[in-house]
Amino acid sequence: MATGETGFDDVSYDLISVQYHALKAGHDYGQYVRDADNAGRQDIADFFRQVMEQDSARARQCHEFLKELSGSSQSGPAVS
Repeated sequence: MATGETGFDDVSYDLISVQYHALKAGHDYGQYVRDADNAGRQDIADFFRQVMEQDSARARQCHEFLKELSGSSQSGPAVS
């Protein structure tokens, strides 16, 4: 795999990016759930909870892939 200037191969960098953004969004969604609850829109609050769960699962899957790549010949020196 190609290794960019960061020392990470492209796939590892992409997984880290997706993981970061999924976790960051999960934090933000908590406020969205509260906003919908405060507005009396349980249906929308439930939607935001569902989205939050999906992002949490996405972050966990990235973590698993990164564990697989860690130390392998497929990762750049920053992950090895």
